[in-house]
Amino acid sequence: MNKFNSKNLAMYSTLDCLPCFLNQALKCARNVAPENEEIHRKILVEWATRFKDLDLTQPPPALAGELYSDIASLINVYDPFQEEKLASNRQALKLLPDLEKIVQNSRDPLAAALEISIIGNYIDSGVDREFNWVERLHSEDRQIDPDSYNLFANRVKTSDRALILGDNAGEIVLDTLLVRELQKRDCEVTYAVREKPIINDATYSDAEYAGLDQICEVISSGVDTPGTVLPKCNPEFKDRMRQTPFIISKGQGNFEALLNEWPGIFFAFKVKCSVIERATGHPVGRSILMYQ
Repeated sequence: MNKFNSKNLAMYSTLDCLPCFLNQALKCARNVAPENEEIHRKILVEWATRFKDLDLTQPPPALAGELYSDIASLINVYDPFQEEKLASNRQALKLLPDLEKIVQNSRDPLAAALEISIIGNYIDSGVDREFNWVERLHSEDRQIDPDSYNLFANRVKTSDRALILGDNAGEIVLDTLLVRELQKRDCEVTYAVREKPIINDATYSDAEYAGLDQICEVISSGVDTPGTVLPKCNPEFKDRMRQTPFIISKGQGNFEALLNEWPGIFFAFKVKCSVIERATGHPVGRSILMYQ
């Protein structure tokens, strides 16, 4: 079974996160103001000067939330990645019929839906690396740890309710396959999205575009961070987490925010950076299913 060292620093920000934050800031600035180098410089200088005061005991999503809030204020754009999110949702919806056939024809439809859902986690505007997630959908070998999957499948059999903590736009479309497979096994599903736009993370409008609100309950976690940072969550959402014994956490940001913070979670995500590579013991690009 996939295991991690509970004493590692995956739940904290590290020095390796700082250049990553600057790269994210520059990418965001160029995305909304491609020709305005003065804005690019202003954003980078603003955040670089704040590095000395950052609390690195906070998980990366908490600090990234501060970063993107500053950027949105400086460039006066509410949703800097709106077009990227829409393009990802459209592309995923176009692929969905073929992926549904793959799941239906699989020897284990639940495993196939879960694997596709995790591959969808490649769709991330907040990482430095570029991943061809469409190509990986058709070429990637099974990577989920068998012991972790067996534990997951057994939990599905014994659970009548599940809460999925969603991550990115586009990915949310592929998650509909997992939602339907859980429902076929008499498991009622609730899907959580971000309260406000942050990078390319899914909000309620993305859930509507994906049609997810038509097949299950969709709620907001209350956060404006690229991960379920518990102090940012609204009380109603935390009550829902307490009341739901089967929680599936999608994405690296949710892993970073919730590792050692909430027991009884299945983490399902792609390893996307060296920090998480060291924390999990698995290389960048690996599909991870872990139970805490």
